[in-house]
Amino acid sequence: MRLLVVEDDPDLNRQLVAALTDAGYVVDAASDGEEGHFLGDSEPYDAVVLDLGLPLLDGVSVLEKWRRDGRNMPVLILTARDRWSDKVAGFDAGADDYVAKPFHMEEVLARIRALLRRNAGHATDEMQCGPLLVDTRGARVIIDGSAVKVTSLEYRLLAYLMHHKGRVVSRTELVEHLYDQDFDRDSNTIEVFIGRLRKKIGNDMIRTIRGLGYCLAEPDDAA
Repeated sequence: MRLLVVEDDPDLNRQLVAALTDAGYVVDAASDGEEGHFLGDSEPYDAVVLDLGLPLLDGVSVLEKWRRDGRNMPVLILTARDRWSDKVAGFDAGADDYVAKPFHMEEVLARIRALLRRNAGHATDEMQCGPLLVDTRGARVIIDGSAVKVTSLEYRLLAYLMHHKGRVVSRTELVEHLYDQDFDRDSNTIEVFIGRLRKKIGNDMIRTIRGLGYCLAEPDDAA
């Protein structure tokens, strides 16, 4: 899953990027509202962490522009603890949740997981597809009750397919949501990781839809 962090405090920006990256996400970062708006308007993010007190363009204005232009990714806003009016303005602009500063990083991680889960229609951190279970809190993959060892890239790919279970996901969409903007989009790494995952979870879980992409489906539905 690919996230955007828009925060002008350089230390906090680095801390957020590091924590989210360690949690298995691909993270792009911006340090002012104009850059943040541009990235959010031009790149397909699964969720955004957005500070409201930004230079050049404030966070509320950034969010209003995104929503007005049809950008519907979940947005977690960062607000000052005593500025309840900022929270109201953020929600009115289209925010999905907020965290008040100062905060514990675990709270940000939990709220991001919840936003991604709800956006995909899942009620818990554990997502099931037939014998396959993906635990997004622990970044674990389990098949028939046994843990499966996967690399971070394999996990990100599988988790994205699981979030969109039953839907055909194109190779382009996978590349856009699993890698940062500097990734070589002509690379064949998606095909390589799909092949590795099939060996680990079974060939009948991830279908190739010729000319369209890939679909994660329960074995009985994959025939």
